[in-house]
Amino acid sequence: MTSHVKRAFKYRFRPTDAQAAELSRTFGCVRKVYNMALAARTEAWVRQERVNYNQTSAMLTLWKKSEELAFLNEVSSVPLQQALRHLQVAFTNFFAKRAKYPRFKSRKKSRKSAEYTTSAFRFRDGRLTLARMSEPLDIVWSRPLPDDAAPSTVTVSQDSAGRWFVSLLVEDPAVKPLPAIGTAVGIDVGLTHLLTLSTGEKITNPRHERRDRARLALAQRSLAKKAKGDGANRAKARRKVARIHARITDRRRDHLHKLTTRLVRENQTLVIEDLSVRNLVRNRKLARAISDAAWSEFRSMLEYKAAWYGREVISVDRFFPSSRLCSHCGTLRGKMPLDVREWTCACGTVHDRDVNAAKNLLAAGLAVSACGAGVRPQRESSRTGRSATKQEPPRREP
Repeated sequence: MTSHVKRAFKYRFRPTDAQAAELSRTFGCVRKVYNMALAARTEAWVRQERVNYNQTSAMLTLWKKSEELAFLNEVSSVPLQQALRHLQVAFTNFFAKRAKYPRFKSRKKSRKSAEYTTSAFRFRDGRLTLARMSEPLDIVWSRPLPDDAAPSTVTVSQDSAGRWFVSLLVEDPAVKPLPAIGTAVGIDVGLTHLLTLSTGEKITNPRHERRDRARLALAQRSLAKKAKGDGANRAKARRKVARIHARITDRRRDHLHKLTTRLVRENQTLVIEDLSVRNLVRNRKLARAISDAAWSEFRSMLEYKAAWYGREVISVDRFFPSSRLCSHCGTLRGKMPLDVREWTCACGTVHDRDVNAAKNLLAAGLAVSACGAGVRPQRESSRTGRSATKQEPPRREP
């Protein structure tokens, strides 16, 4: 039997008061178990000992038997076990140097979620019923699930705006490699234009956050005036701010999904620059605009969709001087201030800075694909021995 790609389908739902109370208890217990297990593993780490998933699972059994933690028996045990598995994955990534040391979950700031496996839910005829619940969830089926879908896991979550979501992980037979085509594209990211393609096409930056900036600032000022604590007025003001952030995030994600799907369908090879967004957002003047552009999210979507559909994404070294290298004759120009948007090479070719960068990224990426060599930054000269940085930090938002 052919194995299909597993894909998460996310929907909003409206819980009853009883379901909301049950899920809120579950979220709290999941957070408690995760934090207790993390504390136990951290204490062991200080003693230069390692605690694995099986040991934390045994701890959970003992915790449930104690009088102080007897409330853990009031919710389904499956989400609690899944929390321990997630912690194990976090430590695996830490030891493999793929992530930082796991952090404790905060009641106010951390994502509220609980994961159920097949033993803890029933899915029949489009109706999903979770463990410890007598009624199915009232799900808003905004798009159809694949035919004969059988979820392997179900994740229930509530965002900071108070919205409830359920995510079903199912095999999707519709996700399969697309027919191979001969097109390739270089992609240069920016702020004035979100993307510039080697074909010359420029995709405008929608600036989702800026469109709601005035409304967001008003809501944030209102929140700042409320007395600190757990008061109802402060909670209401906090939810209003969260709803605006959620609206911005939803619009941004929708735009990136449409954009990345189109690029993956139209091109066999996609070449991007390996930008360090974490370092770029340290620039206080540009951090807001860079975060709104969501370059990291764009790259993530592009890579997993390329893997789904049999396409190739090639990453070029961030120090490759794509803006200053003539895509026609290969001449490397000296320093180029950011206000220079067009320049003329000694060979007579007039370049648009961003289009030229995208063309150079494409050429460098295809060279990597052909010979497997890494793309290294060109040198300024053998005399100075200094590497030619791209001279392309993000432009100031107008």
